[in-house]
Amino acid sequence: MNNRLFTSSRSEMLIQSEIRNMSIECDNVGGINLSQGVCDLPLPDAVRQGAHLAIDEGFNTYTRYDGLQELREAIAKKAVKYNAIQCDPNKNIIVSAGATGALYSACLALLDPGDEVIIFEPYYGYHINTFNAAGVVSKYVKLKPPSWTFNIEEVEKAITPKTRGIMINTPANPSGKVFTREELKSLAELCNRYDLFVFTDEIYEYFLYDNGKHISPASMQEFNGRTITISGYSKTFSITGWRIGYCICDERWSETIGYVNDLVYVCGPAPLQMGVAKGINDLSDGFYSAISREYQEKRDRLCSVLKKIGLTPYVPQGAYYVLADVSSIAGATSKEKAMSILKKTGVASVPGSAFYHADGGDNLVRFCFAKKDPILNEACERLLSLKR
Repeated sequence: MNNRLFTSSRSEMLIQSEIRNMSIECDNVGGINLSQGVCDLPLPDAVRQGAHLAIDEGFNTYTRYDGLQELREAIAKKAVKYNAIQCDPNKNIIVSAGATGALYSACLALLDPGDEVIIFEPYYGYHINTFNAAGVVSKYVKLKPPSWTFNIEEVEKAITPKTRGIMINTPANPSGKVFTREELKSLAELCNRYDLFVFTDEIYEYFLYDNGKHISPASMQEFNGRTITISGYSKTFSITGWRIGYCICDERWSETIGYVNDLVYVCGPAPLQMGVAKGINDLSDGFYSAISREYQEKRDRLCSVLKKIGLTPYVPQGAYYVLADVSSIAGATSKEKAMSILKKTGVASVPGSAFYHADGGDNLVRFCFAKKDPILNEACERLLSLKR
């Protein structure tokens, strides 16, 4: 009799995140984890108190498939004020289990197995795994350092009859690239000409440096209502474990995305939704501008050390990671180089190959600087030992 007990073909396309692998390696040596993008700063009081009050007041059951009214209304107000996106909380917003949940729900709702989506590399590995899980094929276009620019002709060459969309991550993980209005306009022209969806990941929208400005593609008339805006508050409020994210999209797509979200996740945790709503409503603009100032200082501190030890950093424009050139570190691959740094200093990074589908990234590693000052200072001191 044939063996019918085996894993699915879909699961064979999924791989364990190298980010999590390096976190395990870091734990094994009791090191400092600058690999995983887990911000360890305290969450704002308004957010914590909002969730606590919601529990006490009984917000502990299922929400609507698209999230609590209070949170959708808060997101809509924020979208207008900060992102310049006009949206209706009852027609255009779906709250999900993190930004990853929002993207997965959108993929299952809008894309068929075998469809293609163009993605820029270096990429965030969870985007690739999300597409793989939905049976979607990723087509790659490389961003070119040091400014992480792209060639619009290369983007167009990647478009085939199976292409259904383009993925834009701004500010980007791991490069820290912030897409300019001119770059977005050039992509919008292609998307209109070939009738493509635009999936965005804007989770780092408040982490901007050197007076940079975040531009949401959905705010631009050129994209003509084809955007699926993905974001959340995991990073902004330091609540990565709460799993509260959302998507904003045209009414033509929102209901179907919401139904998929209901099937896969049911809803995001109700009291935590209220906590996030409280934070959005109560925190002033000063809270968000302080994020940029604080994290720019952390960025500059780490980049200064990397320059001193000969690991030239590609200074990010946004997000809270820095890619560094590790050509001077012994090893044939970026994984070997990252492990060498970990063994010598006790500081964990992510191999650059985790952000490329084939060649590329072998002389890069990614460091995360979203750490409390004592931890980041200790990591910097340990890294300085590479110079000795």
